[in-house]
Amino acid sequence: MSSIFNTLGVGYSGLNAAQVGINTTSHNIANAESDGYVRQTVVTAAATSVDSFAGQVGNGVNILAIKRIFDNFVYDRYTSQYSDKEYTDFSKKTLEQLSTYFPEIDNAGIKADLHKYYDSWQVFSDNPDNDSIKLALAKQTQLLSDHITYTQDMVKNLQSQLNDQLEVNVNEVNSLAKKLAETNQAIDNAEAGGFYNANDLRDKRNVIERDLARLIGSDSATGQMESNIQIDSNSNTKSGSYTLSINGLNIVDGATYHPLHVSSSESKNGFFELRYERQDGVLVPIEETITGGKIGAILDLRGGTIDTTSGVPVDGVLQNTISELNSFAMGLIESTNNLYAASPTTKMVSNDLEITPTDALMSSSLNFKKGAFDIVIYDVDGNQVGSRRISIDEATTMTGVAGSNSIQGQMIAQKDDNADGSANNDVDDFIDFNWATYATGKHGVEFSLTSMSESQGYTFAIKDALKTTDFSSGSNFAGALGMNRFFSGKDATDIGLNEVFQTNPTLISAGLTPVSGDNQLALSMIQHQFEKFDFKVGAKTYNSTTNGMFDTVATGVGTATNTAIMRNETASAQFNAVEMEYFSTSKVSIDEEMTNLIKYQTSYGAAAKIITTIDQMMQTLLGIKQ
Repeated sequence: MSSIFNTLGVGYSGLNAAQVGINTTSHNIANAESDGYVRQTVVTAAATSVDSFAGQVGNGVNILAIKRIFDNFVYDRYTSQYSDKEYTDFSKKTLEQLSTYFPEIDNAGIKADLHKYYDSWQVFSDNPDNDSIKLALAKQTQLLSDHITYTQDMVKNLQSQLNDQLEVNVNEVNSLAKKLAETNQAIDNAEAGGFYNANDLRDKRNVIERDLARLIGSDSATGQMESNIQIDSNSNTKSGSYTLSINGLNIVDGATYHPLHVSSSESKNGFFELRYERQDGVLVPIEETITGGKIGAILDLRGGTIDTTSGVPVDGVLQNTISELNSFAMGLIESTNNLYAASPTTKMVSNDLEITPTDALMSSSLNFKKGAFDIVIYDVDGNQVGSRRISIDEATTMTGVAGSNSIQGQMIAQKDDNADGSANNDVDDFIDFNWATYATGKHGVEFSLTSMSESQGYTFAIKDALKTTDFSSGSNFAGALGMNRFFSGKDATDIGLNEVFQTNPTLISAGLTPVSGDNQLALSMIQHQFEKFDFKVGAKTYNSTTNGMFDTVATGVGTATNTAIMRNETASAQFNAVEMEYFSTSKVSIDEEMTNLIKYQTSYGAAAKIITTIDQMMQTLLGIKQ
């Protein structure tokens, strides 16, 4: 039955509801700029009415809950777009930095140096005996080589920086995953029994989820969706069991988490590899699973899977650039050295070799081709006095007895190269073959004139036997071994001018014979820029000129950069649209909260008026009794 005291309770409930509303509004205003804060609202409903003789009389207001105005569907899109944006932001920034290493568009860089290098050979062919021109050629060759190695070092340094960032960011993922598991436990404890909503803890969890999505492209999943239609038509939230996963691999299960392991112990080049710890403690590779966020971008740029033999990534934009630049330099080195071996000398020593003397040459890692080459002997006047063709097939080895299918066996075989009936003036009488073992444990091949032949002014050269007019149609014997090399090194990491020519550039030869004024070799070097060679990059083979191969490298970088820029523009536009939609639902509006303050202030004053009115009524009653 309704009474004056019941009315006093009605007034008190109004005061309490207004006070809670003011507290909640104040909390919203105070956190308007707090990262990840979701605005809250008070949900109220009329209390159960009281029966009286006149009917049911109102019994005030009940506070049902304080809830977040939050749309989980929009939030899921928001975190997904955040992952894409972070991926494209990082890719764009990194590739724009990479593109600065290839300033070819400004007529500068390696390609410009390559043109100047061939121009130097052109000038040399016009003046084959001019020492100052030889000096200029040597300087331009070294400038080109230094620019190639510098660019390669810059790309490798960038890849190394990404590798270091990978470890840092994975450690941050583990730290956030641990915090997320702890937050889940705190939410479960706070909401046990279903009486309270842990709003601020849920905000904290959303911030962690967002940051994990930015880092690694993770997705969260919760038991069931609950609508909050009484708050807002778009308001809903998830509750129940909780998991956070990366492409199906759970890194957080409720209050537990599975750390990611990052280690470089199995890579001889220090590249970090990622492992996921399953429930049974087994570590499994996870690089291919991560496709989003900053870490996904790092793996796609640095390279994900590490080759167990070479210790370097088998994929990745930067690794592909490194491999292509190596292939370009390797092709330049080998093809140039293969030509330069035709210049007469008294001794040829190969690069350090890791092959065994009885291995089939065609089965080795060196770039031998099926074919043949000629060893040519010149006298002191530059006349050819002997020549022997050495063949290479699938079974040819480096050493062997005379007459065997080996380089040594063919060189020392007793043959009448001159068809003059004499057994004392053939190639085997002028040149010694030596399979050398060095103090480093590596090996090398040495061709040298006999001491008597050298004293008499004889020289020799290696000329590739071309099957067609193409320079690439020969055996590449001298190029693969680095015999009488013009370039030193094996690829872009160590390419350089032969130390002999660095010390004394006047030893550079322009001719195919030891005769003054011969410029045939220089002319071949000029033609070299127009010849096509095979440049191998992993499983791919590019048949191109040296200029064309470098264009492939630079174009690949430019294309990847432009693609990253366009993808970033699209991702940014999509992110901005979703962020605006998310903020329109969940972000605090100061104007709206100020309006709510006025509303609750008025409500509080009205409720207070009820209390004072009841107080006056009670004073009247007490006065009548007296």
